[in-house]
Amino acid sequence: MNFGYRFLHRFFYIIYKVFFSAKSYNAQEVPYDGGLIIAANHLSNWDPMLISCFLKRPVGYMAKQELFNVPVLGMALKNLYSFPVRRGAFDKTAIKTAINRLKGGECMGVFPEGHRSKDGKMQQAATGVALIAAKTQVPVIPTAVINTNKIFKLGSFFPVIKVIYGQPLYYTGDKVDKAQLQEFTDKIMQQIQNLINSDKT
Repeated sequence: MNFGYRFLHRFFYIIYKVFFSAKSYNAQEVPYDGGLIIAANHLSNWDPMLISCFLKRPVGYMAKQELFNVPVLGMALKNLYSFPVRRGAFDKTAIKTAINRLKGGECMGVFPEGHRSKDGKMQQAATGVALIAAKTQVPVIPTAVINTNKIFKLGSFFPVIKVIYGQPLYYTGDKVDKAQLQEFTDKIMQQIQNLINSDKT
């Protein structure tokens, strides 16, 4: 981890624990090294660092290109191992960057739905995460984010937020078979939903 990442990692960990009583489950079972994809549902802008701050390895993300043009934010994103992606189009450069990083042994966070859920329910996911998993042959960790959409909302200003890491999934199908890629995507999303359902509080 670079200094900037370590600082932000610790800063957000304290914020989440002190103000939101953040809890994590199964973080110790997430592999400490080797290429890895963390695939999670997406409720708010609080999600990426919540997912990352309980893990002992850096997690990088694709972030929309416009954010890198904001002076302070752009620098922070680079320190967080993030890289730009063009929204609204298939960005081959971003996909190639993701594949190269994963093959190089890095960990990437991915939100298969592609955007934040407006109602807190899981949305239809694109097959991008399955495609990347197929091309890199790295495990995918289904991950559930809970209650971040309630932060600073009337009625639950400081909710208890949680992140639950699941068991790894491996893509074993054909790299170019759209049906098999969709099937793997659906499996990831179902596992995330199962983790959400397992939370009883």
